[in-house]
Amino acid sequence: MLDFSIRYLHVLKTKLAGLNLTNILDQDEFYHKQILDSINPYLQSELFKAHVQKTKLIVDVGFGGGFPILPLAKLLPDVQFVGVESKRKKVDAVKLIAEELGLANVKLVHSRLEDFLFDRPATVTFKAVGTVSDYLPIINRTHSNLSVFFYKGPNFMELEGAQIEKLKSWKFEENQEISVPGTQQRFLVSFSSTNVPRGTPKTLVNLSDFL
Repeated sequence: MLDFSIRYLHVLKTKLAGLNLTNILDQDEFYHKQILDSINPYLQSELFKAHVQKTKLIVDVGFGGGFPILPLAKLLPDVQFVGVESKRKKVDAVKLIAEELGLANVKLVHSRLEDFLFDRPATVTFKAVGTVSDYLPIINRTHSNLSVFFYKGPNFMELEGAQIEKLKSWKFEENQEISVPGTQQRFLVSFSSTNVPRGTPKTLVNLSDFL
């Protein structure tokens, strides 16, 4: 993964210079805070690994500069990846990075989460986005076989714990600490879908269209 990290940062500093996809431009820091930070949840969480191996599909929402979707795609070439991002410039930039790094198992979609439909089983990831209570309620799905993982900081339960108890249609599964050298304390927080809401809108972007 170190060679992958070097090549990734080179693309950011050359072909995508000026886009500010990350403010971490030191090679060693980039490797720890972007690459290892992206793949360590899979390496350290048995629950996350089990869901990924079961679905063979990760949907990363709000991938920004390509994290964690691209490092995970490099680590797991037999898994399909779909990235959902609302900002067109980031979609185009990360698509270029994926092509430069030879990641054929990645598809990127320009869409808002509320306009996207999970019409097949998947493992869903969120990193560096808003609160759990902002995102879980707007996930459109046609089945209950959906697992969602949020990468959160050390104060997650203090800040969001009360809201988790109020969530409907979702079951809190686990809050596991993830160790990454040189970074602050991290937690992988997981939820499973318990039922499918009725009245799913018809005019949505379907996940299956990108597989």
